[in-house]
Amino acid sequence: MNWKIHHKEVTVSTNLDAREGSPGDVFTADEQTAGRGRLDHVWLSHPGENLMMSAVIGVAGADAAQVATLPLVAGLAAATVASALLLRQTWIKWPNDVLVDRRKIAGILCERHGDLVIAGVGMNVNQKVFPPEIALRATSLAQIDGKQRPVTMVRDAFLNVLAPFVDEWRRNGFAAIHPLIAPLDVLKGKRVRVLQTDNDDTPVTGLCGGIQPDGTLRVGDTDVFAGEAHVASV
Repeated sequence: MNWKIHHKEVTVSTNLDAREGSPGDVFTADEQTAGRGRLDHVWLSHPGENLMMSAVIGVAGADAAQVATLPLVAGLAAATVASALLLRQTWIKWPNDVLVDRRKIAGILCERHGDLVIAGVGMNVNQKVFPPEIALRATSLAQIDGKQRPVTMVRDAFLNVLAPFVDEWRRNGFAAIHPLIAPLDVLKGKRVRVLQTDNDDTPVTGLCGGIQPDGTLRVGDTDVFAGEAHVASV
């Protein structure tokens, strides 16, 4: 894939900007005023400190089940880059988070619009101070190793890794990518609880069998297609 970068200093949301794009377009910003994560969770970042970008990926001919695996493909790209920069283990938390030292360093939000998917990516690059409510759950490249990095360098590294993963995903499906993701599955073997909506009063709970070759998460005897997973306390 050939990427074309469109940058703004301030925008409402790079995912909203990307709705005007074509395959290969990448929308970035130094600051978002209304960034979002999964289930409409708010995602905020200090201006210029972190990577905020949305890549437009063509998915013509792909069915809904295959498209649903793209957050994991983008997550693998983010995990690969973070691991290479930090020289340490990274983990993928189904369906869309990347963790280092059990703290979130990157998140993915994919939205489909017809034959296009907007892959929104947020990676904490230079931020060292986080709000108290997430300080124990979030981290950044700089917080881990003390190094300040150009956000554009991290962006380019991510896109260079994402392109061949997407090409492989297109040619051979998610099952071809799965062997790279399975060893990074942080939930496998743990007892988990999966919320399928924000106020889900009947979550799926059980021992996690890990991310499956079709992108679902096996919880007990159930394969879960979408939701937000947490390690259960009991």
